[in-house]
Amino acid sequence: MNSLTPFPGQASSERVSFHRSELSLILSLYGRMVAAGEWRDYGISSLREVAVFSVFRRTAENPLYRIEKRPKLRNRQGLFAVVGIDGQVLKRGHDLKTVLRVLERKLIRAVE
Repeated sequence: MNSLTPFPGQASSERVSFHRSELSLILSLYGRMVAAGEWRDYGISSLREVAVFSVFRRTAENPLYRIEKRPKLRNRQGLFAVVGIDGQVLKRGHDLKTVLRVLERKLIRAVE
């Protein structure tokens, strides 16, 4: 009779978060955009169904972009998405590096 029963509500306390390798990719892009003068601040949210990395031009503004991780969409549209300031999904897919390319294009324009 050694079965472990979780406390009520314990399962709901699990949150979606970015893995270290995923954060490394995101922070690498973030650093390049900060160096280019495009981005200045970020925020990370770990919720029950989604993890969000929000990018800001200024701290008091709405986020310019949100990089989202939604495990429930893994087998459908893709685990990762980049969402613009207006809520429009700019890119969605299974590979984070591929999804982030939509933002790297903005870096190329900023440098020119």
